[in-house]
Formats: sequence, C-alpha cells, structure tokens
Amino acid sequence: MPYTAGYTPTLYHKGETAVVFATPATAARWLTETAAAFMRGSGNDLHMPDGPEPAFDPPFLGFASGADPVWSTFKEHVGPFHWTPAEAFALAYPGEAADAEELSVVSWILPQTEATRRDNRREKVLPAHRWARARIFGEAVNMALRAHMVETIRERGIQAAAPSLLPEWSSIGLASVWSERHAAYAAGLGTFGLCDGLITRAGKAIRTGALVARLALPVTSRAYTDHREYCLYFNSGICGACIKRCPAGALGPEGHDKRACGAYLEDVTRPYVMQTWKFAGYGCGLCQVGVPCERGIPPRPAR
Repeated sequence: MPYTAGYTPTLYHKGETAVVFATPATAARWLTETAAAFMRGSGNDLHMPDGPEPAFDPPFLGFASGADPVWSTFKEHVGPFHWTPAEAFALAYPGEAADAEELSVVSWILPQTEATRRDNRREKVLPAHRWARARIFGEAVNMALRAHMVETIRERGIQAAAPSLLPEWSSIGLASVWSERHAAYAAGLGTFGLCDGLITRAGKAIRTGALVARLALPVTSRAYTDHREYCLYFNSGICGACIKRCPAGALGPEGHDKRACGAYLEDVTRPYVMQTWKFAGYGCGLCQVGVPCERGIPPRPAR
C-alpha cells in the first residue's frame, strides 16, 4: 500500500534563495511540465540516418516519499547494497543532514514510439534498427533528461540528484545499487512481469529514470498490492507470451535468466548492431513487444 502514515507535506528546501512552491501539488505540476517540455525539444532524438525522429513518446511521472518503507524491502529483494533515497542523497550531498521524510523520489516513464514498437514486433531473433537505436541513443536522451531535471531543480535552490548519474553508482553482479524500475514501482507507475520488465499504463516497451529531491511532493498512490499484479501469467495463470518471444531461451515459468539474457545481448546483438548499422550498441527487447502488455496493462480474463 502507498506510504501515507505520518506524512504531512512540507515545503522543504535548502537556502534562503530557494524558490518555494505554493503546495506540493504545484511542485509536482512544475516537474511534470519540465520533463514534458524537455521531451518536446530537439534533445528527444533517435538520430536516425534520414533525419530527426523522436526517441520516445511524451513522458509521465510518479512520486514517492523518501520515507516509504518500500525502500527497505528493496534491500531484501534486490540486495543489501541497494540505496535508499536517503543514502543516495547523502552521497550527492556529503555532510548534509536530511531526514527521509524531507526527500521525495521523482520517477518517469518514457514510452517507446509506435514506429519503434512496430519494427521490433516484426522481429523474431534480432533487434530492429529503431529498437537498437532506442537502447543506445534513447538512453542517452534519458541520461540528458536526468541531468536537465536535476539542474533545473537546483536552479531553484533545491537540492536534487539523479542516483544513476552519481559517480558511486555501479553494478553488483546482476543488479545495481539503484534500480530505476524499482523506483518506478515505488512511485506507483507499474509492476513487474515474468520477464522482469515493468508493466505500466503505457505498456512494457518503455525506459525509465528517477531523481531524489529535498522537496515535498504528493505521493502517487500505488494502485496495486503485489509487485507482479499487472502480469497475466501471475494474476491469472495464463499468457507467457514473452517466453515464446525470447530468442535467447532466457525466459520460462521460473522467470528471467539474467545471465542467458546478458550473454545474448553481448555475444549476439552487439556484434550484429555494429556490423549492420555501424554504431556501438546492442539491444533486443523482443519480450517487450508482440505481447499483451506491450502498450498497456492487459485486462484480466472474465471469470
């Protein structure tokens, strides 16, 4: 359930020059428009050879409290190394004291375009050109969005940091110290599927990013009680379409074999992308398209 107990929105900021928002809802609207405006600009570019083309459709955002107990559960499910928002903030601002209640996490979803999904839907073994570009140039857009959001918030005198941009960020084994998908789950934006992809209102063909800010924001309700609630395989015992879509044999009833998936990306798709389209990259994503959760939350069958 969403964290609400004892949470009273306060306009936290740092410094006398900080711009104070009238309400947390006002701050949320400003952040939403800031992200949308960036994605309407020229920076949202897939860098196709024939000219500019948007890498993603318009974003949508969710917000979570830094004091939500869900962050502690990620230390159990992801690993004890996974940062809480307070831990990420402390790395960005060493020596600055900030209670978890003062922090909010801003998470966003970047939906793949219909053209990218359509092209990859047709593939059976290797990624489509647009999909491979969305993995490399699209994630560069996401990185730029992270930096832009942090810089814009800081210009208002408010402390903020994108955990994925911190120099301390790293992968540990098959996980990382900050999971953008888990942050999106915490912010009410979706639940996980059989292939570990996040199923959102825009479907599973997405990318996601997040930041931590010392700013009160309205908590986005999590309209789910289970981390796999939107997946037909888990909620109804049907589907498993992503298993058939996986060319690496990395999916099965037991879930996602990250080692087999990673080996396929590195050993098969990376040389293919370089040889075929002459840029350093990789990608697959076949399990994210051609499935019932490609473009939305699939309805459960009638009982």
